[in-house]
Amino acid sequence: MRVILLFSSLFISSAAFASNADEARQTIKAFSSDLKQVLVSTMKQSGPLAAISVCNTAAPAIASQHSNSPWQISRSALKTRSSDNQPDAWLKNVLLNFEQRKLNGEPVASIEYQEQRPDGWYFVKAIPTQKACLACHGSQIDPTVSKKIATLYPNDQATDFKLGDIRGAFVVKRASENHQ
Repeated sequence: MRVILLFSSLFISSAAFASNADEARQTIKAFSSDLKQVLVSTMKQSGPLAAISVCNTAAPAIASQHSNSPWQISRSALKTRSSDNQPDAWLKNVLLNFEQRKLNGEPVASIEYQEQRPDGWYFVKAIPTQKACLACHGSQIDPTVSKKIATLYPNDQATDFKLGDIRGAFVVKRASENHQ
């Protein structure tokens, strides 16, 4: 009887993880699509200088729009632009693991991780560096763009990326019942 209960518990738990992962992926897809649309549109119309300002104000607002209780979405990275996005020790280890998985040949677009923690369930998905990212995050940034970045983000570390690098990660958290 205990074996059946344990198996049932594991099955229910893995089904809940799969359902949460699907919802997290949908949240990430909606958030990243909206953010990309705003940034690409601004880049085309006004160039990278304007896109930096839009990213500075629009990215947090778009994240808030896609953070519906009990879900919260954010971004983090090993090399952050905004100090608000610094990873804690747990997330830093997840991001370091992502880098190792990339080195082992796993495609960046498919790298993800999920874990139940005391304060909630977490889903983390790697963000691949795309060509459009390089205007502000690459190694050859226009000096006027660099100056604007330094003004908005005095502690910026998010440069010298190459196409296909892990730019950072989307982090989706579903708060535990007792932490909502």
